[in-house]
Amino acid sequence: MKVVVFGSTGGTGRAFVEQALESGHEVTAFLRDPEKLRINHERLNSVQGDARNEADVRRAVLGQEAVVSCLGSESLKDRSTLTVMTENMVTAAAHHGVTRLLYVASAGLYNEIPGWTGWMSRMVLRNVLHDHRQAVNAVIAAGMDYTIARPMRLLDGPVTGNYRTAETVPEGGRSISRGDVAHFLLHALEEGTYVKETTGLAD
Repeated sequence: MKVVVFGSTGGTGRAFVEQALESGHEVTAFLRDPEKLRINHERLNSVQGDARNEADVRRAVLGQEAVVSCLGSESLKDRSTLTVMTENMVTAAAHHGVTRLLYVASAGLYNEIPGWTGWMSRMVLRNVLHDHRQAVNAVIAAGMDYTIARPMRLLDGPVTGNYRTAETVPEGGRSISRGDVAHFLLHALEEGTYVKETTGLAD
């Protein structure tokens, strides 16, 4: 499968690129600085650009079968950049006839984390969650075959396979490795599961 990955130099995006290549897919990494990826593979292509630029995004989505977004917010004060970038992906996908989109958001998107942890998340990540929420709303409104991942606290780490999914958040779960989030995305893509669902992830 041909898949373009936005946020490919971040921890989750890089893990997805590596796992997708290992699984035999043709991957296009969209990135601002090609030097940051540092992965050499015959089935890896790169497109340099800025996801805030619609023309750049449209160029990257051309010829793809799926779009994966592992983009994160660069500032706790930013309330709109993820939304703008995601709207560009949705527009580009519609233009090129791509219907499959997988998006990494965050647990707490719908105030579903209980107790003190949920309260802290709402306070500290208020703007980030707002941005993710608006971005997810744009994906859903476009009628795409989306999968929205809502992981608990992300930790650097490899695939363990020992993670749980839930409509809200897995009970008692506090974190998940970036490798496991990438694993969830890849298997949802390959198996056609979790379509038109937003799914909580945790260890």
